[in-house]
Amino acid sequence: MKASREVLAAVEPHFLSLLRIVAGSMFSLHGFQKLFGLLGGRTADAFTLRWTAGVLETFGGVLLLAGLATRPVAFLLSGLMAFAYFMSHSPRGFWPVLNGGELAALYSFLFLYLSAAGPGPWSLDRVFRKGHR
Repeated sequence: MKASREVLAAVEPHFLSLLRIVAGSMFSLHGFQKLFGLLGGRTADAFTLRWTAGVLETFGGVLLLAGLATRPVAFLLSGLMAFAYFMSHSPRGFWPVLNGGELAALYSFLFLYLSAAGPGPWSLDRVFRKGHR
């Protein structure tokens, strides 16, 4: 039992990196839909709220994927998803499963967690931090 806890403790930071990489790559796809019409999406008109969300999703997702400026980017994206939830989903009802807001709520809390936990060991943040020491 103790050995398995030690193994899990040793791989935990790597799972954090994996979570950040998967979340960043999946999140950026929403931006690709809005900005470029890829993956079945429709492009947003420039400088609209939807376009601004697409810019943040695309570039924020790519930054998270790379693990660059992870904490501030994750915090910004957490706020973006909270804003999206309260603007688009909560007017349709309280429960996220009924108002279609599960993904926005989940991303908001996931990004809030990443803003506190950091990028994990597989990140450009770590590469650049090592270079300054």
